[in-house]
Amino acid sequence: MDAGTRAALIAAREAGRGSIRKWRHGEAHRALEALFADCAASDAEEAMNRATKLLRDGGWAGALLQPLIDALAADPLFEPPFKASRDGLRVGAVLFDCPAVAISACVTGAAAMRRRPPPASCTFSGRLAVTRFIRAGGATLRRWRTAPAGPDFRAAEAPPCTEMAPLRLADGIVHAIDGRREAQLLADARGDVVTLVATIRAGAAPLMREHAIGDGKLLRVASGDDRASRAEVLLAFLRLAGRADAAPQFDAASRDPAFHLRWAAMREWLALDARAALPRLEAMAADDPHIEIREAAARTLAVVRPRLGAACRA
Repeated sequence: MDAGTRAALIAAREAGRGSIRKWRHGEAHRALEALFADCAASDAEEAMNRATKLLRDGGWAGALLQPLIDALAADPLFEPPFKASRDGLRVGAVLFDCPAVAISACVTGAAAMRRRPPPASCTFSGRLAVTRFIRAGGATLRRWRTAPAGPDFRAAEAPPCTEMAPLRLADGIVHAIDGRREAQLLADARGDVVTLVATIRAGAAPLMREHAIGDGKLLRVASGDDRASRAEVLLAFLRLAGRADAAPQFDAASRDPAFHLRWAAMREWLALDARAALPRLEAMAADDPHIEIREAAARTLAVVRPRLGAACRA
């Protein structure tokens, strides 16, 4: 990037701050803030109801975006204040974000969908969401269902998912999904699909699950809990930094309600200071609420105890 272009970008960013500030204080943005202002962060049903009502009326989106479109028309280097994402299939941006809900816009390319091989799996996101199909593109929504993953979830005993009847989409349709027990995929789009999606923060399952489409079997599991994922990253940092003095933090995390975080904390603690972690590992093997953690802790004890004993004898 040459110096002139860099200077132009910096100048556009400075000039755009006023437009963004005005937009955030504008009527459309303040209306969204007011809609969800008194919606408790833990009340999934209320957030879902308000988001559904909002998306049934698509006019607010144009009012929200128009000031930013005007700013971009006046200055092509203007940067809208959105967190954006892009992959080979779609481009999206978060238009509004608050403790109760995140609202995003997305365009899924029909040509890119046609170039890709048929999907082999579907994902249960664990989250509640409402989608308004601004342009359905003639697409069909394939859908699957399975049992929710409760606090005693075991991958080895996970039931398969089953496919439900597909939903033929039309412009303007509003569709809700419970990602704790439902999965969906766009199919057979003749044109690009444009959507507004409200994702509800409350009531989310701690796990995301991927199932095979062919036989419905569980393929893999990942954490869908932002809080637990951040904690895992911080614990890994403490371990890499050699912070043996952080034993209280590891101990607390090993008692977290999220079972996957409990075991992640124990793994990091053992890697950092196995001797300090041993009493807590013994307790987890004896009485952790989740059977898979009890089993993993017992297997780990069988390895750790002899090694610690050998180290003491040496």
